[in-house]
Amino acid sequence: MNFRSLKLLKIFLILVAIHSFCVGLGLIIIPLDYFDLFGFYDYSGNFFKIQAGVFHIVMCGAYVSAARDPVGNQVMIRFSIFAKMIATVFLISYALIIDMVWMVLASGIFDFVMVLVLVWFLKGLKNPREVSYH
Repeated sequence: MNFRSLKLLKIFLILVAIHSFCVGLGLIIIPLDYFDLFGFYDYSGNFFKIQAGVFHIVMCGAYVSAARDPVGNQVMIRFSIFAKMIATVFLISYALIIDMVWMVLASGIFDFVMVLVLVWFLKGLKNPREVSYH
């Protein structure tokens, strides 16, 4: 992997972290009255939406950790792929089998795109000795 690709990977991971942080913050602070805009009708109770928000913020830390040193923290990139793949399967399955909420389906598709990009970058990190910083 060349320096430019490594820099792009870091930028992508930071963007994933920002996305996760914003989703988490949104889940925590957006009042339930506005959830119908996202396809969640008659949703009640704050605990699970806030818990999901906190989880997204925790995941933000994992993505930042991977971005700080992608070569040395390949395990965090693999963990990110694993987490996004689990999210993809859950979200798309939920939307197709249980309740077709447009935001759930869109989130599942978006998470899958992130998985594909991370896998592509990870393949470029085959061996730390092969990474060129110039």
